[in-house]
Amino acid sequence: MQYLGIHYSVNHLPELDPEFIPFGVWMKAYLKDATKPIAIAVERDQGFISVHHAKIYGTAEMAEADYRFVERYVKFLLWSVGGFRVFICGCSDLAKRVKEAYSLDGARKFDAQFMADVYETPVEVVDLPLEQCPKSNEVAKPMGGHLKGCRIGFDAGGSDRKVSAVIDGVPVYSEEVVWHPKTTEDPQYHFDGIVDAFKTAASKMPRVDAIGVSSAGIFIGNAAMASSLFIKVPREKKYLVKDIYDRAAKEIGDVPIVVANDGDVTALAGAMGLECGSVMGVAMGTSEAVGYVDAEGNVLGWLNELAFAPVDLNETAMEDEWSTDRGVGCKYFSQDAVIKLAPRAGIELDPSLTPAEKLKVVQALMEKDDPRAVSVYNSIGAYLAYAVELYSQFYDIHHLIALGRVMSGKGGELILERAQSILREEYPELYAKVQVMLPDEKTRRVGQSVAAASLPEA
Repeated sequence: MQYLGIHYSVNHLPELDPEFIPFGVWMKAYLKDATKPIAIAVERDQGFISVHHAKIYGTAEMAEADYRFVERYVKFLLWSVGGFRVFICGCSDLAKRVKEAYSLDGARKFDAQFMADVYETPVEVVDLPLEQCPKSNEVAKPMGGHLKGCRIGFDAGGSDRKVSAVIDGVPVYSEEVVWHPKTTEDPQYHFDGIVDAFKTAASKMPRVDAIGVSSAGIFIGNAAMASSLFIKVPREKKYLVKDIYDRAAKEIGDVPIVVANDGDVTALAGAMGLECGSVMGVAMGTSEAVGYVDAEGNVLGWLNELAFAPVDLNETAMEDEWSTDRGVGCKYFSQDAVIKLAPRAGIELDPSLTPAEKLKVVQALMEKDDPRAVSVYNSIGAYLAYAVELYSQFYDIHHLIALGRVMSGKGGELILERAQSILREEYPELYAKVQVMLPDEKTRRVGQSVAAASLPEA
């Protein structure tokens, strides 16, 4: 197969998506014969800098392939590592094009505005000679694993909120309450719901020593810089949700509170259950949520928002409505992937159904071994295999835990089986290194809210 003059090989294309161009596979083929060195560095908060060295062709004939590689690479770094300043070192022409794309009126204006909101500073693309590339400055930090004492663990999801009262690592009370944060404009609704959960858990213990929160969104410290939970809150009221968890904790007393992204807490729960590091958690639900802990069980301070990171280079792939980009993870590892593929398999979905209801239709067919549903889940399994190949180029992964409503039932088992089969046949070394798995029983016992409760060091 060929794309932009680069020949690449894919032996197991998703049967319902034959135009799929896996970014990781194409990138390795592209780099094989590239000779001109460049470096890409991304700076985020507190002066942390991630530096990646690569090569391009640097010829007129390969100009479009060079740009496609660098622009997608920058995009992946922005959504995995995070940052507000991008350094393109060693090619002024590419730096200029990337700068235009990631401006507030460029093709990647969504990314530029999002990162500007997260880091509260405009996104900047800097052109530098290769020898002036900034030095790497990365610091991993320990997260969680503290189980002693009376703790509250809170898991804020988009459709329900879960809270646990945890004493010395053992949940003594848990509850799950349906709420509607994504459709509510008044931030008082969110605040009241969080406080109610905290107070309920507190009432089940003799005292509260610490509170840990797992929440959808991007957090710097405990501050919610961006979160789908508060998407309907007007911009002029965003300040009320930025410190919402700290304010809610004060209703309980002067106790330490730590807030973390739900993807990272998922990875933490996996690491606690497996008793090892180098764990990535990929939750496939309303969107794709990803978290990662390194070999020592530390977090890297990265965003890990791979829902917006590229996985497919097909320029006619389904567009993500929010970011207006194509080929990004949320359309491959969420209920949207099932909904996208179902009609291609001949499954008619009532347009009046909600996305969650559409997913249930396909899941019900899968439980009956309907061959149309089988092809949907087989295709997602192929997506997952090539995503493992891609993600492993940016993360040191030994265990990838796939979970979420898309991974439930027979469909999840088939996704896992298909992904493992492709990795075993096409990438045997990667298959030997990375265990792609569903949460094991011990990880399930740890759970999201218990892992969240372990976040603060009290």
